[in-house]
Amino acid sequence: MSKWLKPFVLVNIAILIISLNNGQTIFAAHSDIKVPRSAANVTKENTYPNPTQDLPELQPGGLAKQLLDSSNVKIENPNLIRMFNESYVSKAPFAIGYNAKIFLGVWPLNYESNETTINWQYKKINTNFLDNRGEKAYRRIKYYQNSQQIVKGGLTAKVRNADDVINLMMHDASEKTTLPLAFQTVVGAGTKNERVYNVPPKQLGYLYAYAPAVNEKGKVTFGEVYLILKGNKRTLQVKNVVSQGVGAWIPVQDYVSFGYFASPHPR
Repeated sequence: MSKWLKPFVLVNIAILIISLNNGQTIFAAHSDIKVPRSAANVTKENTYPNPTQDLPELQPGGLAKQLLDSSNVKIENPNLIRMFNESYVSKAPFAIGYNAKIFLGVWPLNYESNETTINWQYKKINTNFLDNRGEKAYRRIKYYQNSQQIVKGGLTAKVRNADDVINLMMHDASEKTTLPLAFQTVVGAGTKNERVYNVPPKQLGYLYAYAPAVNEKGKVTFGEVYLILKGNKRTLQVKNVVSQGVGAWIPVQDYVSFGYFASPHPR
């Protein structure tokens, strides 16, 4: 490329990037989920410090890896993997003829996601209002959180071992959206955002704030887990495997979505 063309190309690329960012949506990093321009990250401005939800990424140890590899059903439940990591079965020099079958319980073993979507107006958490009907010039309205709001998610139907199922679902949803997810998030009173919305003369301005949430749908697999000890061989057996459709709402932590409306009449 000619050295005279390079500046022209770079300028046009920059203009293209600016044009895309001024559109309706932007992309979250490494995700197909689109973050609308109406949404804002208020982590720094949030007067309530939400705790970070760190999902466990357990690496199976020697015994745990051996047991997981021997299972006839894929096991991803971190609590079950943790139990295997904390277990120990010694080898006996004279174990010939030794045979045992130990029932470990019914567990949610893995989760398969079918659909992950976001409702950016999951719950209305605030309304800011400005009456400009008696003025001849535009006036500005900004977001200011009037009172603390707690936003909760949860499973859409009852399911056994709900906490384990929630962790499995949140792990998949977090990977697909790259957004901070939690089954409870708080927006503190006094939280602000510097975006400005102009209220025309002779109009009433309404600025609504919403907490977004991910709607996760998929299938969870349950099974009875048995530890089989035969001589010095240790394996897992999963019996009575069943799959169940499951859905959940998972709030997006420290994000607020805005909706602005101007009207000559009260709403």
